[in-house]
Amino acid sequence: MAKKVEVKGYIPTLKKKYAEEVVPALMKEFGYKTVMQAPRLEKIVINQGVGSAVADKKIVDQALTELMAIAGQKPVSTVSRKDISNFKLRKGMPIGVRVTLRREKMYEFLERLIAVSLPRIRDFKGINSKLDGRGNYTLGISEQIIFPEIDIDKVTRINGMEISFITSARTDEEAFSLLREFGLPFKKNTK
Repeated sequence: MAKKVEVKGYIPTLKKKYAEEVVPALMKEFGYKTVMQAPRLEKIVINQGVGSAVADKKIVDQALTELMAIAGQKPVSTVSRKDISNFKLRKGMPIGVRVTLRREKMYEFLERLIAVSLPRIRDFKGINSKLDGRGNYTLGISEQIIFPEIDIDKVTRINGMEISFITSARTDEEAFSLLREFGLPFKKNTK
């Protein structure tokens, strides 16, 4: 196992932005008395379902290597929980990959997502602003090739993925403000 190397004193740009700009803005907007009341981003979970892996096991391996390049962290494969004969699926078969990012890697991934990957989406007009009711947001991406870490020449098939932002916010309004302050490009409401 590789030894983890950390650079002393390195703080990701978005982590610094959170402490210096986002927290004061949220405190002003919601009237928090202390900085500890301000919601924070706890983790980012990237999930990629590969249902076609039932027929070919190499598809899961390809998804693992692509997700490792995107996240910068080793993903795990997810397995089916039960048998479904119509899909030729057996319990315990690998059907997807997932990785959970926390701390510095989470902020680095979020910065790359906002600054580089989302603008590469064709006809991009912003992301939907629908949260889950508990202060979390899931972004669906239809093509993994929007990430610059993926070599398009080596891609055998286009796979989508879900990126879930888990926050400590108690309401959707607080979580939306937190993610907006980080710089996620939400669509403008056209009512």
